[in-house]
Amino acid sequence: MPHFDLKADYERIASRPLEPDTRPVIGITSNFGPAGAELAKGYYQSITEAGGVPLLIPPVAEEQTLLSLLTRIDALMLSGGADINPLWVGEDPVPALGGINPERDRSELLLTQLAIDKGLPIFGICRGIQVLTVAMGGTIVQDLATAYPEATLLKHSQTAPRAEATHYVETEPDTLIAKLLGERFAVNSFHHQAVGEPGPRLRVTARANDGIIEAVESTEHKPIWGVQWHPECFISEGDTTMLPLFRHLVAEAELHRQARQFHQRTDVIILDSHEDTPMFFEQGVKFHTRDAKVLVDHHKMCDGWLDCGIMAAYIPQGERTAAGHHAATAMANNLLDGIARMASETDGVALAHTPAELLQHKQDGLRSLMMAIENGYALGDDIANVERFRRRGVVYLTLCHNGDNNLCDSAVRSNSEHGGLSDFGREVIYEMNRTGMMVDLSHASEQTFYDAIGLSDVPPVCSHASSRALCNHPRNLTDDQLAALAGVGGVAQVTLYPGFLAEHPEEATIEHAVRHLLHMISVAGIDHVGVGTDFDGDGGIPGLANAAELPNLTKRLISEGLTTDDLKKIWGQNFLRVMQQAQQAADPLSIDY
Repeated sequence: MPHFDLKADYERIASRPLEPDTRPVIGITSNFGPAGAELAKGYYQSITEAGGVPLLIPPVAEEQTLLSLLTRIDALMLSGGADINPLWVGEDPVPALGGINPERDRSELLLTQLAIDKGLPIFGICRGIQVLTVAMGGTIVQDLATAYPEATLLKHSQTAPRAEATHYVETEPDTLIAKLLGERFAVNSFHHQAVGEPGPRLRVTARANDGIIEAVESTEHKPIWGVQWHPECFISEGDTTMLPLFRHLVAEAELHRQARQFHQRTDVIILDSHEDTPMFFEQGVKFHTRDAKVLVDHHKMCDGWLDCGIMAAYIPQGERTAAGHHAATAMANNLLDGIARMASETDGVALAHTPAELLQHKQDGLRSLMMAIENGYALGDDIANVERFRRRGVVYLTLCHNGDNNLCDSAVRSNSEHGGLSDFGREVIYEMNRTGMMVDLSHASEQTFYDAIGLSDVPPVCSHASSRALCNHPRNLTDDQLAALAGVGGVAQVTLYPGFLAEHPEEATIEHAVRHLLHMISVAGIDHVGVGTDFDGDGGIPGLANAAELPNLTKRLISEGLTTDDLKKIWGQNFLRVMQQAQQAADPLSIDY
């Protein structure tokens, strides 16, 4: 029997312990009717029962509001409703098109695309699966009977009670829907539109017996999926059969919440130790915009909560002549100029030279860039170039690239002419130690590697290399190398170049990167491993395709049981420890930025 004692209710609630509610917040797009925004009870009831906090999102048109909403939620659920205006997919309406809802279309399509950019988990229901499909480049069927006149269709637009199952769907093996609900199950059905072609970013995971698509999920190893039926209607009537769908969304939202909180901590630096974005300078890359040509720009750094990218001035190995060396040095200087200019011309970005500057930049709300040189060929045969480049702010030098140079033998395209380090290479390492420049052994031959770790007074690093035990490539590190590097205090940064992660590079995904990272931790220890993506140098894999997707790795590592302290070390603390050692050991007269 209802009671009307507001005072008692208030006192009971207000006297609860003052503990923060850490449940993830799930944004739910609302319908739009005569009175404005509205939503059926089943949607928010399902989220509550699954352990989340529902937040209704009205179909707002103001763009800054859309962006602001996405910073306040941990997942997005796209609700059902009216047909999508076919003009959004470049089609004229067929006669059987139902009522459209223009208040929702633009708002939800933009909201979905922006949510994908920001790595939010997304679950689409009925109209929501179609919004998801359109936003990700697929097509929809305006009316099933019109599109399939010769087909024997099931009755997909039912008049049965909303919580009544009316037909079966069958799932594809090894899919999210199969895992959550099984191979074959009954669903309710209230639609005359459907997904047409899901496009390359989604795959079909369930169909009705007449072939109509009933569920899709991401092909990019992202927590994005949709269903054509109305699972929330079952839950509103006390049937928990479909509750696993909502529990999964809340679980993914919780991982997103934890990753966001970790990445945004002001005492943590999220560092990517190797990015090749300067290779695109000649293509007129616009770092201050969301530039489709590159995997790292300011927007993607912000979406991925990446605090610092070390930009490599990559110098391809050329002829080892006076003219070749002069050109290589000039190229390095030009690229360093471009990196500095890129930072200065981008609001919210600053060039950094030390770990302390990185921390200050984060506390000031800035993203940071650091500079490195990939290939000691840039030095030519002039040892003084080490100090010149160090004074410009170069934090590490990769001794070689593919092919031997005057410093050392390379891991690939090598004639082993020096038997490891050359005499000049030894001088270079001494000078790097003196000036505070880190020694990067990525690309180095095994003998060069062992020569360098035995010679350098400061622990060397491998800014972008993975495990040879898991992928037998000469650019990767053997377990013995990993153990030796850890033994001198160095750090190996797992890279996302597909050919270093899988024997069949086209199969490489985030799962391979996680396996490499965990293996390297098991061999070298948690204090000696990090991340160097090689983005824009052919690094990037499904699930970790650009800088915006780096939190996906954090989520996976949290799922593997890594602690906050572990994540701090992997995401920058280890690499910056060595940088600090190198800079503290330097002759102070050699550094004057």
